[in-house]
Amino acid sequence: MSPQRQSPFDNLTPVVKNLLIINLICFIPFIILSDSKYQELVVNNFGLFYFDSPKFKVWQILTYMFIHGGWAHILFNMFALFSFGPILEYAIGPKKFFNLYFICGIGAGLLQMLVQGIELQHYTGSFLTLPAPDDASYIMLYGANAAKVAGIFTPIVGASGAIFGVLVGFGMLYPDLELMLLFVPVPIKAKYIIPIYIIIELISGFGQFSGDNVAHFAHLGGALLGFIMIKVWRYR
Repeated sequence: MSPQRQSPFDNLTPVVKNLLIINLICFIPFIILSDSKYQELVVNNFGLFYFDSPKFKVWQILTYMFIHGGWAHILFNMFALFSFGPILEYAIGPKKFFNLYFICGIGAGLLQMLVQGIELQHYTGSFLTLPAPDDASYIMLYGANAAKVAGIFTPIVGASGAIFGVLVGFGMLYPDLELMLLFVPVPIKAKYIIPIYIIIELISGFGQFSGDNVAHFAHLGGALLGFIMIKVWRYR
């Protein structure tokens, strides 16, 4: 390679580089273990389940951030981390970037769990589960709400909550930086793109559209914590 040509990976900051490596390593089981039952085993142990689910484990609040549900999921998250993470890490330093990433990721999971609890209370009158979701009496007990209650016990996976914290932090520090988006032929400033994205997540989260299994409130939780942390640190 010519000395004048530089690899895009040369500018990766240490925390971002290690996060990319860990996420890719954790995705290997989904590449090697093509059998769905083995993939399900990974998700059941390391995805984040509702706290009263029989599948909940305390370590899942951390490990769920490194489990992704498919190629599109991990590529989108890692591309965002690769694109915006190094700039933000340069700005606030490795230690604070590390804290922001994990606090936003953990907080995102906890907020999604809180929303799950509110939904469960709405449909069943209790924050605690009654029969297990695979119990024979499950549908009989919950009736028309059985499918909605079952959705509450779907595991949360992915780094999207942490990524949203990074995006919000980036947008707050560099609001006038122009970005190019796929399918949008003109550059748009970060201070316009990121709020629009958050509004879409709000609409999607409260709309509960049929077939949508995205944890929108986890994304919003990560975004909110990213906003709070940048404000507390008084970065401009």
